[in-house]
Amino acid sequence: MIVVDQRTFVQGRPAAFSVAGEGMPVVLLHGWALGQHTYRDVILAIAAQGCRVIAPSMPGFGGTPELPGEQFSLRGYAQWVADLLDMLEVEEPAVVVGHSFGGGVAIRFAHDHRRRVRSLVLVNSIGGSSWRQGRTLRSIAERPLWDWGLHFPGDVWPLRQATRVLPVVAEDLLPNLFRNPRAIVKVANLARRADLRSELEALRDDGMSVSILWGTRDGIIPRESFEALCVASGVEGTVVDGSHSWLLADPAQFGEVITNDVRVAQAARDLELRAAEPAKRKGVRRLSSLRRGGDTRNP
Repeated sequence: MIVVDQRTFVQGRPAAFSVAGEGMPVVLLHGWALGQHTYRDVILAIAAQGCRVIAPSMPGFGGTPELPGEQFSLRGYAQWVADLLDMLEVEEPAVVVGHSFGGGVAIRFAHDHRRRVRSLVLVNSIGGSSWRQGRTLRSIAERPLWDWGLHFPGDVWPLRQATRVLPVVAEDLLPNLFRNPRAIVKVANLARRADLRSELEALRDDGMSVSILWGTRDGIIPRESFEALCVASGVEGTVVDGSHSWLLADPAQFGEVITNDVRVAQAARDLELRAAEPAKRKGVRRLSSLRRGGDTRNP
C-alpha cells in the first residue's frame, strides 16, 4: 500500500492532500505548522485497517493557501474541510481524526456538519481551554507564549523519540516556516484561544461517538485541557505513554490504540449498508416491472 499525494481546488484555491487505502472514509487533520507528509506512516497505519484515508494540508500549510481574512476561524477551517470532501465526492459520513490543532478543526467540523461525521477521534487536541498556574485553573489563552516554548523540547525527548519525530516533523515544518511564517503565527494564536467545550457538549447531546487520547508527557496540551475535553464530551478519555506527537513517534501504536474505534465505525457502516440493500433491490424490481409494463403497452 502506498500514500498518493494529490492536488485539487477548494473554494477556488489550490489544495494539497494525500490518500491511501480503500473502504470506510477517514479524514485525518494535522497539527499546527505541519501538513500531510508528516503523517505518512500514520495514514498507512489507519489505511491498513480497511479504510480510505484522506489527509489534507489545511489552509496556510503544505502549499495550501491560507484562508481569506473574513474566513479565518475554526468555522472557516471546518467549512474548507466540507468543501474539500465535496470536491472529492465523499458523500458518506467519515471517521474524523484530529491531532492538536487538527483536533479543534475536527470538533468544529463535526459540530457544523454533523451528518458528514460518523465518529470523532481527538489526539492531544486543542479546545479544552484549561491550564493550571500554580493552584489556579485558568483559561489556556492566558498562558504566555514563553511557557509554551519551554515545554516544546519535551515533545521530542528522550533521544529515541527525537530521532523518530524530528525528521518527520521537519519535512513539513521547515517548508511551512519559510513559505508562510505569518500563517504559522496566526494559527498558533487561533489555537491558543480555542474553547470548544460547548461544541463538544452539543455533540454529546446529539449522540456523537467521541474518543479522546492524550500523552502523559504532553507539555503543549496540559492535562487540565484534556480533562476539560473529556468532561464536555462525556467520555473517560485514554491516556498513553508519550508526548504531544506520540502518534508520529510510534504510528503502529497509534493504529493499535484506535483499532476499536475503527472496528465499531466499520460495524455501524456495514449495518447501514445491509439495511439499504432491500430498498435498493425493491427499487430495481419496481423499475423492471414498469419497463415490462411499458413493453406490453408498446410492443
